[in-house]
Amino acid sequence: MLEGDGIGPEIVPASVLVVDAALAAAGAPPAEWVELPLGASAIGTHGDALPASTLAALEGLDGWLLGPHDSAAYPEPHRSKLNPSGGIRKHFDLFANIRPAKSFDGADAVVPGTDLVIVRENTQGFYADRSTYKGTGEFMPTPDVAIAMGIVTRPAVERIAVEAFELASRRRGRVTIVHKANVLKLTTGLFRDVCREVAARYPQVSVDDFHIDAMTVHLVRRADAFDVIVTENMFGDILSDLAGEIAGSLGIAPSINASHERAMAQAAHGSAPDIAGQDVANPIAMILSSAMLLDWLGARHQDPALARAATLIETAVAGTVRGGVRTRDMGGTAGTRAFAEAVAAGVKR
Repeated sequence: MLEGDGIGPEIVPASVLVVDAALAAAGAPPAEWVELPLGASAIGTHGDALPASTLAALEGLDGWLLGPHDSAAYPEPHRSKLNPSGGIRKHFDLFANIRPAKSFDGADAVVPGTDLVIVRENTQGFYADRSTYKGTGEFMPTPDVAIAMGIVTRPAVERIAVEAFELASRRRGRVTIVHKANVLKLTTGLFRDVCREVAARYPQVSVDDFHIDAMTVHLVRRADAFDVIVTENMFGDILSDLAGEIAGSLGIAPSINASHERAMAQAAHGSAPDIAGQDVANPIAMILSSAMLLDWLGARHQDPALARAATLIETAVAGTVRGGVRTRDMGGTAGTRAFAEAVAAGVKR
């Protein structure tokens, strides 16, 4: 567990509380939590927001909880470095960012009934911190000119498309490809075309595609009509925040970042320094991210107890919200810890 910055030291322990309860209820062995330094506190103790000792420790683990970071507030030179989560993603090639958006009964949603998953390619595109082997994809030939490279490769698209179609095969059997091939003909055109090629391996899954600008409109109007959305890095980052709000709040938007060997649970939202330490942050996104991690670990290790623990968490979160226990951003009065305790009690029931 890496608590991170801002509300991280509140929402990560809240998630640990729920995970421990779910593992016990599912008959799984208890977790042995390894606390590792990261973020502003690590700068103070280790001289680096992402210490080498933390990366070395993660090498021996196949799953972890990562709290949010507030890298924009770090002192230089740390502020200009690759942020901690980006550094971890790049180091471990966590190529798949899986971001569900699901509305809850009893909570306001822009589009009730939303239940979709955005599958985001996590290593290429226009994100300079992840798109090159060494250095970044951004450069300035003069002080007045800034250039960014957008990189798309067939192997990277193929592996993320497989993730999307495998997921859709376990859900409602529909994949939507999001691109901008009418303008970025070569890069996002390649993304669309390779996804279409992978689709041919999954005849049981229906496929359609939209341009990114049109997709934002479709989400606002009819998010409940979509199942799995696969897209490139930057488009996926933007769409997942939009989808989280459409489902009810960015505070309920979970995610995992995964390779074939490791997965990192990380809420889609930021560190919210304006409410840090006040016990008002919504821990749902981090709790559900933890459930996603348990489900991923259960599938990787063929361990049904871990998968059951994940289901218990998801069911208990939904039941807690439906029962009227909610944090401030969802119109309730429960604090971070109190909400987590209510979910843990729901898990035990």
